[in-house]
Amino acid sequence: MTSGVPQITDTAAIIAANPGQVEQFRAGKDKVFGFFVGQGMKQTQGKANPDEVNKILSAKLSAN
Repeated sequence: MTSGVPQITDTAAIIAANPGQVEQFRAGKDKVFGFFVGQGMKQTQGKANPDEVNKILSAKLSAN
């Protein structure tokens, strides 16, 4: 069942394309997380659920 909300399919590409921001995030600069959420929303043209974007990116950034 699909809700019609676009899925973020390429979070790895968002992270890989922004290594400087990844390093800042891992160095404790939590505010840069908003940058990644913005990139995810941009990828879906603002149609994704921001809570889901947060969950997906948080998991990916913590795992790498």
